Amino acid sequence: MSQKKNPPRQASNESRAVLRMLRLSPQKANLLAQSIRGMTAEKAINELTFSRKRHAADVLKLLKSAVANAENNHGLDIDSLIVAEAYVGKNLTMKRFRARARGRGARILKPFSQVTIVLRDTSQEPEVREAA
Repeated sequence: MSQKKNPPRQASNESRAVLRMLRLSPQKANLLAQSIRGMTAEKAINELTFSRKRHAADVLKLLKSAVANAENNHGLDIDSLIVAEAYVGKNLTMKRFRARARGRGARILKPFSQVTIVLRDTSQEPEVREAA
């Protein structure tokens, strides 16, 4: 006997993409996520394309991946997609040290973050799934 298949963790009119191990502090990554939250997908792509932030290219690649997931995996209309959620979480932190005077060492923390983008199709109503 095998287990039942887990239900999807997102609605039928949603698509998501996750960028793990982004070598950027979550505080700085959150500035990029805030800049696109609530926008249409096309407007968000333009915002990230012309952003002066160094890691905007990485988040842009993630956003394009989420759009491709929406089109290919879920059959959603690209023109009616909005960035419903864009959030950042902590990930691994590399710990390094720097030699200091008198034989001491100073700790250097190099944080990683995980960025998640959820796109929602505004032209469709989500299907209601019943828990079995």
